[in-house]
Amino acid sequence: MPELKRLDADHAPAVLAFELANRTYFALSISDRGDDFFDQFTYRYNASLAEQEAGICAFYVLVAEDGSVLGRFNLYDLEDGIARLGYRVAQQVAGRGMATTTVQELCRLAAARHGLRTLRAATSHDNVASQKVLTKAGFVPVGPATPADLGGKQGTWYQRDLQP
Repeated sequence: MPELKRLDADHAPAVLAFELANRTYFALSISDRGDDFFDQFTYRYNASLAEQEAGICAFYVLVAEDGSVLGRFNLYDLEDGIARLGYRVAQQVAGRGMATTTVQELCRLAAARHGLRTLRAATSHDNVASQKVLTKAGFVPVGPATPADLGGKQGTWYQRDLQP
């Protein structure tokens, strides 16, 4: 059974393998990270760990029994009880409810571990799968998301108020 774990330095090789293996798949529905992301992976990864340590963000990975990463689930800009949610799951597990189940689990952790009251997430109009995940996980549409919010695409912001 996959387990949601807080990102740490030991996850770096599996995260890089996950990103590389799913790059083409991710680019079908969200903006590609670009070659620079992969060229600077170690630097960026360490910067993310520093942001997490500082309490600015909280990063999680969904880890399979074999240690491979099946998904990334991130809380960005933790401030005043609010954070932005971002996530991506491997093509091999897409469409199986894993993203929805893990987003629901992260909502519980966001309240219990991080003291958050509200999560917001943006998804593009053409990313129907993500819209379904957010809706099934209790998020509701709250307004338009601009291309600046979504890497050049139009979309919608969703929000979920969390239970303490």
